[in-house]
Amino acid sequence: MRRRVPVSGVVWLLVGFVYFVLPLVATLIFSLQSGPHHSVSLGAYGDVIHDGQFWKTLKMSFLLALETVGVSLFLLVPTAYWVHLRLPRLRPVVEFLSILPFVVPPIILIIGLLKLYNGTVHAPLWFLEKPYTFLVSAYVILAFPYVYRSLDAGFRAIDVHTLTEASLSLGASWRTTLLRVILPNVRTAALSAAFLTLAIVMGEFTIASLSLFQTFPVYINYINQTRTYEAAALTLVSFGITWAAMLGLLVVGRTPGRREAQIGGAH
Repeated sequence: MRRRVPVSGVVWLLVGFVYFVLPLVATLIFSLQSGPHHSVSLGAYGDVIHDGQFWKTLKMSFLLALETVGVSLFLLVPTAYWVHLRLPRLRPVVEFLSILPFVVPPIILIIGLLKLYNGTVHAPLWFLEKPYTFLVSAYVILAFPYVYRSLDAGFRAIDVHTLTEASLSLGASWRTTLLRVILPNVRTAALSAAFLTLAIVMGEFTIASLSLFQTFPVYINYINQTRTYEAAALTLVSFGITWAAMLGLLVVGRTPGRREAQIGGAH
């Protein structure tokens, strides 16, 4: 016997669909207008695609996102693993630290980092002048709550102690245990953290703007202030690029041939 879908559920699904899709449709219609008579044209999209700054800033933001994902996972996967395995009493402390980026606004964070590196620590110029060092350090802090909590949920869903003891008893090293036993089991959580981090970096404006770096969100803000139809077109293009990148990460993460962690695979 088939279960009937309640009418209220269908209504709320339609409301949610309209709420998310209607603004995109309105933006699309507006972006196709051009000239004094508002004729339909793809000229705004052509102007955006052929702008050299579009590709330059997009490449920078995407590389910043990938680097932030890599650094965040490199730091927090072992941290979350060790907290769940040997230091469960520190879990409330780490969870409290993961809340701080929510409490501290990005504008306060970047001003504090600039004051710290320029006044107290006197960081080298190569660190301050390169977006792939300075911005990534700020983005890792900004993404810390999302990455840690995603990984924490993944580690809660598996038996860390049993997997670790079985792997070590078969002669595997700690490195092999982490990379070939634990990490495959939290791959879904790691992908979720990567998705969130990618979305954060691709849309972050305050830190990049105050640091005087020309990233993709800064470029979008400039277009919004100087052009009209191109701004609407750029909004849709950036929306599509972000979703395409996230789907790409999802496809890569679910590549066939990779099985979940196998205790017997530890050597």
